[in-house]
Amino acid sequence: MSALFRTLNSALDRLVLITPLWVPALLLIPVLYAIGWIKAQLLTLIGLPPEAVSLVGTLFSFVLFLLLMPRWIRLRWGVRRPWRALGICGSGDDGHPLMLSMLFRGLIWAALLLALVVIPLLVGSWGSWRGDWSLRMALDALLLLFGAGMAEELIFRGWLWGELDRMVGPLGGLFAQAAIFSLVHTRFNLGVMPMVGLLTGLFLLGLALAVRRHLDQGSLWGCIGLHGGLVSGWFVLEKGLLELSPDAPAWLSGPGGLNPNPLGGAVAITALTLLLWRQRMDLAKVLKQAE
Repeated sequence: MSALFRTLNSALDRLVLITPLWVPALLLIPVLYAIGWIKAQLLTLIGLPPEAVSLVGTLFSFVLFLLLMPRWIRLRWGVRRPWRALGICGSGDDGHPLMLSMLFRGLIWAALLLALVVIPLLVGSWGSWRGDWSLRMALDALLLLFGAGMAEELIFRGWLWGELDRMVGPLGGLFAQAAIFSLVHTRFNLGVMPMVGLLTGLFLLGLALAVRRHLDQGSLWGCIGLHGGLVSGWFVLEKGLLELSPDAPAWLSGPGGLNPNPLGGAVAITALTLLLWRQRMDLAKVLKQAE
């Protein structure tokens, strides 16, 4: 058994260090997703519902990602403390920052950004306060906060940003991670202008999250709070707390019709632009470090 593990580790080492360096980076997520999907498909043979294949496959893929990361980062980045390099534990020069404080700060920013959309919707009679709430909804929101928020920040502001930094340089990596984040999350069936709006809002959010990580001395917990707070907060508002009118303007609620994404609206784009302007000195530091 030990010989088998050594053989597998040796094969993994060769795959991780394939040149050019962009090849394993490009293939990692698709390959892990394919493996997770195959594993989930096999589980349908013993009773897994077909509608659960996508979710279970994604969970398998993310677990594989977590298992692979320590060895990947040690080999490719030459770093001895991979989870610190990814921003999950211990960062900065002050030892171990208060993760809960950073998470809470990110949640506050998310709540403020959502309020800029929700308050005009209520005042303008484009929405009404329904106030529906349940334990199931709260659990789903927590799952989105720590599931989607943590998983995506680990991938985009943790692993991907680090990879791009080494492949195209720090400045290119900063903007490339935001561009890829935007492209992965947009909807291409919205029409040209709504799609451009959503791409812009997501790109600005990617930059804002990068600045957030810089402000938190490399920790991802503030990013997790901001990103996860936006996703889970809008989920709770849309599914229970807020009754959105079909006449709600896209410049406010965002493109998407009955399932809008507020990040593509003019209000969110303006708010993120102002946030980046407010943090322009910190953004300048990030850019200066990237030169």
